[in-house]
Amino acid sequence: MTWRAALLLAAGALTLPLWPSPFAGVLVMTGAVLLLVAVDRLLAAPPAALTVEREGDRVVRLGGTATVALRLGNPSGRTLRAQVRDAWVPSAGAVPHTPPRRLVTVAPGDTVLLPSRLTPTRRGDRPAAALTVRSLGPLRLAYRQRAGRPATPPWTLRVLPRFDSRRHLPEKLARLRVIDGTQVSRGRGQGTEFDTLREYVVGDDVRSIDWRASARQADVLVRTWRPERDRRLVCVLDTGRTSAVRVGDEPRLDTAIDAALLLTALAARAGDRVDLLAADTAIRATVTGTGRPALLPRLVHALAPLQPALVETDFELIAGEVLRRQRQRSLVVLFTALEAGALGEGLLPVLPRLAARHKVLIAAIHDPVLAELTTGTPARPEDAYAAAAGWRALGERDRVRAALARYGVTVVDAPAGALATTLADTYLRLKSLGQL
Repeated sequence: MTWRAALLLAAGALTLPLWPSPFAGVLVMTGAVLLLVAVDRLLAAPPAALTVEREGDRVVRLGGTATVALRLGNPSGRTLRAQVRDAWVPSAGAVPHTPPRRLVTVAPGDTVLLPSRLTPTRRGDRPAAALTVRSLGPLRLAYRQRAGRPATPPWTLRVLPRFDSRRHLPEKLARLRVIDGTQVSRGRGQGTEFDTLREYVVGDDVRSIDWRASARQADVLVRTWRPERDRRLVCVLDTGRTSAVRVGDEPRLDTAIDAALLLTALAARAGDRVDLLAADTAIRATVTGTGRPALLPRLVHALAPLQPALVETDFELIAGEVLRRQRQRSLVVLFTALEAGALGEGLLPVLPRLAARHKVLIAAIHDPVLAELTTGTPARPEDAYAAAAGWRALGERDRVRAALARYGVTVVDAPAGALATTLADTYLRLKSLGQL
């Protein structure tokens, strides 16, 4: 029954003083209301006969808004007057077009479209949770509602990473073009690809002179070189417990994903082959660099559902996978944390094998809490203890950085907001020095 039935029964109770027998009046009033409720419920459209379908957006970028519509059909012979509640997981940020308390009227054999606007607050797959349809009678004294009828139509909205660092891509590409032009004009020779022959000008390296071609042309010709294409870049995302630490408003993993996307976009434009591996105690995602025009969209879709796992990362597994997949010398960029425990016990034992074949770069996010603890003068005794803990953590990071440097590992340790650009600059610097 609805609140209208209770209100009708209360209104009938006001007439009890007019009855010769109040007890008889209660029985008559209750029976009449129950009869009206039964008839009203009988005239309500059966929920089991309804048809529901979904249509709309499947993908949205974090921070954007998607629209997913529910098409509700009424094949029964009765008019549907219903309250519809289309529930999503809270992080989907659903705002229904029709409030749950407002009635939706559908004529027999007709359909109605009920759109919902979704503004997700988290990256990943956001599924529809439950659909509830409450079919009311013409008098709205009773309703019919059956659990699981109609069945909730499945729908999952994939929320892609925000990729805020995309705004830095034009500036990095401009620097890349300058680097490529400089490398061609310098004629690097060893480790480059032959491009063309041209006449010698003052300032050219005499080692680039092609004496045979010069003898045929009766002029001095030099060989020009272009940067090698199809170099290898492997981005490895650590999805273990250290990636779950919140730095600012988001987990460390989200910042690493943003930096990896900028680096991938830049390297793909440079003609390098980019592979991605995400792992903790198991391989969570893999993307190979085949089909470069579609590499970035594939990468974004593969990274969208990744979530941190509260486990210790198996660096033995990661090193084995990288060595098995990449036989050619590559730049391996490992997105992880500079923690003495995680790297000292996990990465350092397997690092010699990895660094012997590949150039390794560690991309870590500097924790702003440590900077806050180690700046300023402690005002209370407990602040002094906190500052000491902060300095100790920084000391451990320095020792880990020194241990990594002994194996020739490049370390990029930057705040969350600067990691993407700093890593891209480091990649461009290594490229300009021919160290990839």
